[in-house]
Amino acid sequence: MSGLNLSRRSLLTAFGGGLVLTQAGGPALAQAVFEDNPFQLGVAAGDPLPDGFVIWTRLCPRPLEPDHGMPSQPVAVTWDVAADAGFATIVRTGEVIARPELGHAVHVEVEGLEPARPYFYRFRAGRERSGVGRARTTPLAGASTAQVRFGVVGCQAYESGYYTAHRKIAAEDLDFIFCYGDYIYEGRGNRIYGSTTPNENPRVHIGGETYTVTDYRQRYAQYKMDTDLQASHASAAWFTVWDDHEIDNNWVGDIDQDGTDPAVFALRKAAAMQAYYEHMPLRRSSFPRGSALQLYRRATYGNLLDVHLLDTRQFRTNQPCGDQFNAGCDAINDRNAQVLGEAQQAWLFDGLNKSQATWKTLAQQVMVMDLDRNPGDDYGVNPDSWAGYRVPRARLLQHIRDRRIDNVVVLTGDEHQNYAGELHIDGRNPEGAPIATEFVTTSISSGGDGIDQRPDMARIQAVNPQLKFNNAQRGYVICDVTPERWQTEFKVLDQIHDRNGVLTTRAKFAVEAGKAGLVTA
Repeated sequence: MSGLNLSRRSLLTAFGGGLVLTQAGGPALAQAVFEDNPFQLGVAAGDPLPDGFVIWTRLCPRPLEPDHGMPSQPVAVTWDVAADAGFATIVRTGEVIARPELGHAVHVEVEGLEPARPYFYRFRAGRERSGVGRARTTPLAGASTAQVRFGVVGCQAYESGYYTAHRKIAAEDLDFIFCYGDYIYEGRGNRIYGSTTPNENPRVHIGGETYTVTDYRQRYAQYKMDTDLQASHASAAWFTVWDDHEIDNNWVGDIDQDGTDPAVFALRKAAAMQAYYEHMPLRRSSFPRGSALQLYRRATYGNLLDVHLLDTRQFRTNQPCGDQFNAGCDAINDRNAQVLGEAQQAWLFDGLNKSQATWKTLAQQVMVMDLDRNPGDDYGVNPDSWAGYRVPRARLLQHIRDRRIDNVVVLTGDEHQNYAGELHIDGRNPEGAPIATEFVTTSISSGGDGIDQRPDMARIQAVNPQLKFNNAQRGYVICDVTPERWQTEFKVLDQIHDRNGVLTTRAKFAVEAGKAGLVTA
């Protein structure tokens, strides 16, 4: 189409609506006269800085159709950022092109804003207008910062239940939200779950397992059409990282655990990474390059908090012991094993060494506590966690200890449970003061309604002195950070099989500045 000799404004009718192609010293742009709302996936903001943040949307009039109801042409989208929710004072505005190569997703890196204050944003396409999102810029690097309050979410299997937790966290007044991963699940639609007590899923995936860009786009669209998830995104800027289900269960490096030829799996990774970028409020620095995507990065909140966002999937060596849960084989002691890879580890160590912030957090995916998962039997670990990689795990904790890096808090997900614990080189023999503290946030929905504590976890907690708290309900975490202490609040729902779940605070724990380890708040 772009090769046609067009007049400045030529009318084209297609996709059930009117399209205007314009060409003024650039590529032909199609501006749809939409029959359906093109902003059905909502809006989002992410990766804030002192002078701005990323704002995101994707034009999707028919989200679940292969072409998402859009023409195979670029489309102009207007964006506005305002100092107030009513947009009486618009401080930045511009135009961005939604390109078909990216599923008509747009990522705008807004600049020129004031630090440490909220802003409001929206998009316009033709006569259609998106909903309004809110995002807060970060304080200037090194600026005196009295408090940072943020949430932690992740593991949101669509089929397992409703996103009540997202609706609840949207009502919190937060500086940002950290999503540790498993934003989507890649499996085929499955109406029944549970092997011993089958139940009908509250919701069902559309289609089979995801392999192509079109498959992954449809899966993201189904998730993002959920209005509770949209409210969560619109309430605050997000920092996002992935875990495994954004691509395939338990993948690491170029291995998918299913025996697929790595060259073939690379094609699936490339498709999944493109779709991930298309649907997350990420900066251009995370633009996918084939089957690779730069995800680890750092955020700074004044002189109070440095956030090191890690990628524990892309550079990791294969899980030991055949990836069998409760494993205890010799391979967990492999001296050549990697979790972060050499480059990311060097970047992290350098950032920790140079940090001037009171608190340093590792915002990542898989548990660092080396819990013994076989109480009363031979020692066994979760090989898809840091415990399955004893050498790189020890290297990380020894660096923190030997360099005397204080006030390190690790934020984790993946387990579909809440945990609070203390980190030692060897959790079976926790000698001396803790090196750091770890908080593991439960799932939004994965695992269904849940219970207060599973019987197996009560037995595991009894033989793991490093583990101070465990709970198996759904929900999220709120972290309140001040120069004096870090407080983590575990918020849980009584059920998620319908949208009327009741939210309560299950527990609060704190870390006092200068003293690694947990106290009850």
